[in-house]
Amino acid sequence: MKEKAYKGPERRQFLRLDYVTPLAYKVCKKKTLSILLQGYTSNISQSGLLCNIKEPVNKNDILWVSFDRTTLNVCEDLEKRSLIYQNGIIGKVVRAQHKKDGSYNVGIQFITREEKNITNIYPKVYFLQSGQKDEEA
Repeated sequence: MKEKAYKGPERRQFLRLDYVTPLAYKVCKKKTLSILLQGYTSNISQSGLLCNIKEPVNKNDILWVSFDRTTLNVCEDLEKRSLIYQNGIIGKVVRAQHKKDGSYNVGIQFITREEKNITNIYPKVYFLQSGQKDEEA
């Protein structure tokens, strides 16, 4: 089933910039945390990004994403606002759309440092840290 295009007023707080670059990511779940996956970004703003990946993810999944942020001015604010962990940004899947070629367009909203813990984000970040300790042992 194809989603209808939204025709209402613009809801985005920040302007999106076309930005295509390789992306590494992890799905923050016990079974997938140790698997580094690949994709690429399509566009980015201070509050999130659209990326293209081959593996399916679910809405509300928490992802760790890493990509070259050094060339974008928008990333200066992103670095100040977002939750950064091991040089990656923590984000939540807000949209996942299956494409005809088998890949997925995935919208990720960056988790901000000021965000209230309404979606159990911090326990999942803690899981990232404790998972790393397990790997070191």
